[in-house]
Amino acid sequence: MSTTQSDRLRGLLEPLVAAKGLDLEEIELSRAGKRRMLRIIVDSDEGVELDACAELSREVSDKLDDSDVMGEDEYVLEVSSPGADRPLTEHRHYVRAIGRLVKFQLSAEDGKGAGELVARILDVDDEGMDLEVPGVKGRKATARRIAFTDIVKARVEIEFNRKDKKEEEA
Repeated sequence: MSTTQSDRLRGLLEPLVAAKGLDLEEIELSRAGKRRMLRIIVDSDEGVELDACAELSREVSDKLDDSDVMGEDEYVLEVSSPGADRPLTEHRHYVRAIGRLVKFQLSAEDGKGAGELVARILDVDDEGMDLEVPGVKGRKATARRIAFTDIVKARVEIEFNRKDKKEEEA
């Protein structure tokens, strides 16, 4: 997608998405056979329900039909929330992942060497985050702090037996 078209789409859709209390995470335009596929990814601190995606999809469709930003060619519109395994790239992504288990790829600058680390995010501030590194083979979990500058990649690990936040608060 050209930068100009991407910028025009973002300028057109961001106010619409923000009015719903959502964040516009990504706009992706690709080819799907003869048609184009416009994928819009939205999220919020509370997550995004299917009904919200469906309602936003109708509004985005109307907005795009009223503008010339997509041109005359046919396209398929998809509005969805990010997948559970999407990369964490923004500060707000880490805040939303508090309490979750995350796999980090760390640079060598952290003083402990490059490599992978799987840990639960306990708290996030402007410089980095406090983690709980699970113990191995009966050992107790340990605390660790990492800076955002030390993170090369981060992705939430899917936990099938994870305690729900509501259960933990009760």
